[in-house]
Amino acid sequence: MSTLRALAAAQAVATGVAQPVATVRHLHLSRRPLVLVPLAMAGEANAPLAAMVGSAPGEGRLLIVPQPRNRDQRFGFAAELAAIVLPYVDGHRTANEAVAVDRGRDVRYRYLDAPQLLVPNPAAVTFLRLLGRSTRFRRVDGDHPVPPQVPLLGRWLTFLAERAEHPGSSALVAMTQALTLHWATGQSAVEDLHLPALLGWIAPPSGLSGAEAAVRAEDPSICPPAGPATDPGFDNRLLAPAFEAYAEADDEATRVEAYAELERLLRGQLTPTWELMWRGVGMLRAMPPGSRVAGRWDGDRDAFTAHADHLDEDGAPQPRRDGAVAAAARLHRLERAAATYAVQRAYDDPLVMAEYRLTGEAFVGEVLLADPTRVDDSGRRPVLRPRVQLMTTDPVLVQVGATLSSPSRPGQKARVVYLTRAADGKTEVVLELSGGMGRGLTANPGSVPEVGERLCYTTLSDAYVPGAGFPTVDETPWTHGGPPAIGTAEPDEEWV
Repeated sequence: MSTLRALAAAQAVATGVAQPVATVRHLHLSRRPLVLVPLAMAGEANAPLAAMVGSAPGEGRLLIVPQPRNRDQRFGFAAELAAIVLPYVDGHRTANEAVAVDRGRDVRYRYLDAPQLLVPNPAAVTFLRLLGRSTRFRRVDGDHPVPPQVPLLGRWLTFLAERAEHPGSSALVAMTQALTLHWATGQSAVEDLHLPALLGWIAPPSGLSGAEAAVRAEDPSICPPAGPATDPGFDNRLLAPAFEAYAEADDEATRVEAYAELERLLRGQLTPTWELMWRGVGMLRAMPPGSRVAGRWDGDRDAFTAHADHLDEDGAPQPRRDGAVAAAARLHRLERAAATYAVQRAYDDPLVMAEYRLTGEAFVGEVLLADPTRVDDSGRRPVLRPRVQLMTTDPVLVQVGATLSSPSRPGQKARVVYLTRAADGKTEVVLELSGGMGRGLTANPGSVPEVGERLCYTTLSDAYVPGAGFPTVDETPWTHGGPPAIGTAEPDEEWV
């Protein structure tokens, strides 16, 4: 836990309500997201029990599996879920746009929007990932066939689960993670995984503190678990007898009555979480999005377009596990995305940047002097190199010669020329600027900071970093998935 987040958590305990740790929303919210609240059967490996799914608060559809151990009913559930998810996904494939690539020498096309799935918590993301793995390889003919839409659903769920691992992606979002990204509560990170308790801290009912609302929310008779796990007491007292009654029904009327009872019980478990999900959506939507959120959503749209094209070309399902080269490339992409996401959040949000100010990786200061016309003629040709002097009270741990960037002028670089630390804790910093001022020897208006302007400079850089090169599979040894060593030994001349 970072210093500022720990302070926010302490303030949450003192004030009785969660404290904001962000000033803007750091994720994309679709105009019409698809909310999915799953339940799994206790004691079975990812056996679906029920789900409530829909793209509007009043459009939640309940799907249940009366006998989760029955294979046919489980794939029937997957077919019903596919009948909701697949049309929602296809609804985002109606129009596309041209995107310039290779410095304008070519174009590619991507869809104008992409699907967004919202689930209560990370365990629900795991549930969907495992459901995708169990369905995407199923055959639609031969022994034990499944409906044609089931393996297609599995491929899309796998795609969404993989995007959920990508830092900054908003294709599949766990509500608890989205909320804790913007608020700090007075409870532990494990307790924050309980959606009712988390929302109790963020917006406690009138007359209750956040801690009291969280304790109240942990009572399963008031707030059932947000899934996919169910409450053991509910399982033993109500669900197990209802399952038994359905299994022992010997006529259609009794079976219909038992099914109705199952539906009533499961709806009662899912509806509170369904309502909390949309409450969380409203809280997030009330925050203005960060300026770089749209760019990250463009990445989701690119990935969605690529996967849709792959399916249109009858591409193979995602493998059960990556090969050595694919795994290394994927890890590299995730690491780059994590670094970029951290920088973009800091650039978008002063509260996030404050963490780096505490560690000396960033500082905020007021411009005391500015020389916007300074030209450096020591090289082969003169270049514009303005200098500015700032005064800051923040700790400055960068060294002379370090290159800094400013969120207000991300295309401009600032080299530290002088550092003068005063006895009163203030520091004078002289910076030499380059880039982002035009091509001539006169700076464009507004491109050079003016006296009195208050600026933030940091070692964090939002500049593009090219990806690493990886060998092809054929270029790797057989121990890492490449071709086997093929060779013929020369016969010994002594025995010829």
